[in-house]
Amino acid sequence: MLPARLPLVALLCLFVGYTCADTPLFSAEGYRLSLYRSPTPEQLPGATIVDTQALQTLLRQTPAPVLVDVYRRQWLQGRFIEDQPHANLPGSHWLANTGDGDLTPEWQGYFVRHLYKYTHGDLSRPLVFYCRADCWLSWNAVKRAANLGYTAVYWYRDGLDAWEAAKLPVTAAAPEPFE
Repeated sequence: MLPARLPLVALLCLFVGYTCADTPLFSAEGYRLSLYRSPTPEQLPGATIVDTQALQTLLRQTPAPVLVDVYRRQWLQGRFIEDQPHANLPGSHWLANTGDGDLTPEWQGYFVRHLYKYTHGDLSRPLVFYCRADCWLSWNAVKRAANLGYTAVYWYRDGLDAWEAAKLPVTAAAPEPFE
């Protein structure tokens, strides 16, 4: 039996089956802080998990959801470093690095401003976040968007890997400007 007032971080560790003794895997707010490429949970409170078929159905709806790729990109001296090509789902917005567990106020502002722009301030506009399979970056971004008050939040848990496995088209991607 679990103690009645177990800290959130400890509950998250138990929920996903990890030990958190040596290195904290989660922040006090519940965001994943490290080991981003590792197995992810099959549920996420505040979000609906979609597979490729469900995402294709969502994309045919009106309004279509806003697709947000949160894959990481090296940031150096105030700019993104294009060290290797990256592709994403057609029509996606790439908000690189916004899935990190600990965002500075500048990166949080980048995330908030772009979501507001894409949704025209409509907190009920559907948002689909993704990265790759076994990637906690999209899990963090979904949690962050739900905490901002967005109510139609979807997690494409297996992300770009599942899309490519289904032999669906991808497009060359560039991160959204850091404004």
